[in-house]
Parts: sequence; C-alpha cells; structure tokens
Amino acid sequence: MHTTLLLSTLESHAPHDAEERAHCNVTIAFLERHPQAWWQRSTLGGHVTSSAWVLNFLRTHALLLHHAKLNRWLQPGGHLDDTDTSPSAGAMREAREETGLDSLLLASENIFDVDVHAIPARGSEPAHLHYDLRYLIISTGNALALSDESLAARWIALDELVRT
Repeated sequence: MHTTLLLSTLESHAPHDAEERAHCNVTIAFLERHPQAWWQRSTLGGHVTSSAWVLNFLRTHALLLHHAKLNRWLQPGGHLDDTDTSPSAGAMREAREETGLDSLLLASENIFDVDVHAIPARGSEPAHLHYDLRYLIISTGNALALSDESLAARWIALDELVRT
C-alpha cells in the first residue's frame, strides 16, 4: 500500500470537528512511525482499518449492521488485507463481504471520516488501537446477504442518525 499517498490524503482531509482533527493528527503520526506496516494486524499498538458509510442511492439512509461480537450497531468495515490496493479498496471489499451488496459505488477516494478507537484485549490479542478511515459508498441495490459477523442490518434515515 502507498504510505505517501495516504499521508497526502490525510493531510488534505478537512475534518468535521476538533475531535476528528485530533484523530487525523494521531493517525498521521502513527503512519509516520510505521510506514511499512501500518495496515498489518501484527503491528504492535494498533493498525489502520477501513470502514464504509453505505448510503442508499437517494442518499437518505445509511446502512448499519448489528455486530455479533461487539453487540453494537456499526457501519461495515474491518481489517485491511495485503491484497487491498488502498484503504478505500479495503472499505469496498469489507462492505461487499459484510452486506452481500454487489452494486456498490465508491463516492470518492477522499476520506469521509477519521476515527481512532480502542479495541480491548481478546484471547491472545492484546488491547490495541484501530485507526479507522471511513469512506462514503453508495448502494444502487437493496438485496442484503449478511455475513456471520452480523446479527441484523438496518437502513436508518440520516436525520435519525444525526439525532442520536
């Protein structure tokens, strides 16, 4: 994956608020410390992940999944694979795998949102951070086929998401 291109993308990203600006800065610093392995799960302390904010074609609803392990409603996403050419490609792959939607379009190569969150220790995996890069993806279909990672899916009106 191209570290220089990702750094440039993050540096040109316009965060929505001060919290996202802080997450963006922390992610840039992480990439600079780990320029060869920022996406690998073996990188101690954390790694970059990708998520997809999947909107319906009219851009009125977002798709959320009830994550089985975390018991929370989340956007599709997860770890990057070595075969992913970029974080946006990883977000597209994760969205397809987790939703079964095959008619997805990447709205932009630009990052939609940056979030850094802690992942608790689980089994032999120590606690670590996910430097999550989120991309806007448009669905032109509705036929969902959930993976075993999710218990349910819901299309939620964007104005409802803003209120919560």
